[in-house]
Amino acid sequence: MHAKDVLIDGYGRVREEVHAAVDGLPAELLNARPAPDANSVSWLVWHLTRVQDDHVADAFGLDQVWLAQDWEKRFGLDLNRRDTGYGHSPAKVAKVRVDSADLLTGYYDAVHEQTLRVLRELTAQDLGRVVDERWDPPVTLGVRLVSVLSDDLQHAGQAAYVRGLLQSAEA
Repeated sequence: MHAKDVLIDGYGRVREEVHAAVDGLPAELLNARPAPDANSVSWLVWHLTRVQDDHVADAFGLDQVWLAQDWEKRFGLDLNRRDTGYGHSPAKVAKVRVDSADLLTGYYDAVHEQTLRVLRELTAQDLGRVVDERWDPPVTLGVRLVSVLSDDLQHAGQAAYVRGLLQSAEA
């Protein structure tokens, strides 16, 4: 198995977890926060998708799906158009609200498709290309892709946990 196949499988697992975390959840639970400073399911999924979109687009010299496919307008959030949610205060977390799970999964699926397109074309040599020199050591494409994958899986797990908390509180 090639490294790109491992990455394709990993990002496929993120997609599965994103869908499992939001499918069938009404807007009131997607946007609910189990505590005033906690993240909502909608914020967690939006954020993990924004990070993947931003980082993959940057690493491959592509336009972000968020902007190129008008997802920014579809969400209609009162945030900077390039905001990914990094470092959001509780007040900014509260601004990320959706009317349905379909908006979240639609955006995620569009980002996932762009990610798969570039992963399918990867070579082993590509993974060693430096994509960010602001770090010591500089960040390679392989490290960046694994970092995003790790971050996405963590946030998808958090979204599933918040979903469970909210659903058990309703029972």
